Amino acid sequence: MTALSATLQAFFTDRLIRQRQASPHTLAAYRDTLRLMLIFAATRYGTEPSRLEFNDLDAACVGDFLDHLERHRGNSARTRNARLAAIRSLFRFAALRHPEFAATIERVLAIPPKRFERRLVTFLTEEELDALLSAPTRSTWTGRRDHALLRLAAQTGLRASELIGLHCADIHLGSGAHVSCMGKGRKLRITPITSNMAAVLRVWLAERAGQPTEPLFPTQTGKMLSRDALERRLAKYLDIAAKGCPSLKRKKVTLHTLRHTAAMRLLRAGVDTSVIALWLGHEQIETTHVYLHADLELKERTLAKTTPANTAPGRYRPPDKLLAFLEAL
Repeated sequence: MTALSATLQAFFTDRLIRQRQASPHTLAAYRDTLRLMLIFAATRYGTEPSRLEFNDLDAACVGDFLDHLERHRGNSARTRNARLAAIRSLFRFAALRHPEFAATIERVLAIPPKRFERRLVTFLTEEELDALLSAPTRSTWTGRRDHALLRLAAQTGLRASELIGLHCADIHLGSGAHVSCMGKGRKLRITPITSNMAAVLRVWLAERAGQPTEPLFPTQTGKMLSRDALERRLAKYLDIAAKGCPSLKRKKVTLHTLRHTAAMRLLRAGVDTSVIALWLGHEQIETTHVYLHADLELKERTLAKTTPANTAPGRYRPPDKLLAFLEAL
């Protein structure tokens, strides 16, 4: 067994699983990245992947692999940087175990991420959102399921993985109705829902009649929806909605667009960006500032409300008023 093979195994079993307790999504992303790199290097040197050594995966090889991702696999610069982050994680782990390869490892760690243009976020207007939510046929079981799912996504801003991972017990329809989920980074998120959304979910839960641990939005066989299936359902409803709302044809809409839409609705309702960051489960408040650049009028209103540094902060808007803003949309 080569030093690379032993380090790869220890990287997954010891570093990612035991020490960091990485999520299945992180494990899958790192696995796919390193598998692609090993296949590329094995083809480059005409050898078996199990015979590769650290000296084979030098900076030149890793750099060519990253270029291969963009040119031949059609990956974006963001994807390239995500792959590079996984490779760096492996080589940082290897630096402590194999100092004899320190020079090779140092050169790989010195590879910089690729710069890219940050585009404005895409979101739906109220007219476009209404057209999309009207697309599912309510006369069918799948149509009622999809209507509740899309409406919940647009109101709460949950990620796709969070939506399909919801269980029946995660919906709380009593006083202070809300939905709870385990979000990105293993953070427990609790997001309020409006009375209209609670009414839709109450009807769906009665029809769903599932156990607390069963998926909230299952397939017809009772299993959890896959992300691919969710995107296909969304694409179908976008085609239907575009017939009555032509502006949808000019936008690239994914399920993440509904998350952006939820943020923009909150901003237009006058909700502070710090509250929206908590609402969406952002790690940093600065991440939410990207939504200010998506609407010029909204940005100007926000700048006009900026107070001098020495001014005492205003009163915090309680959750009941926050929900009142949403009810009025």
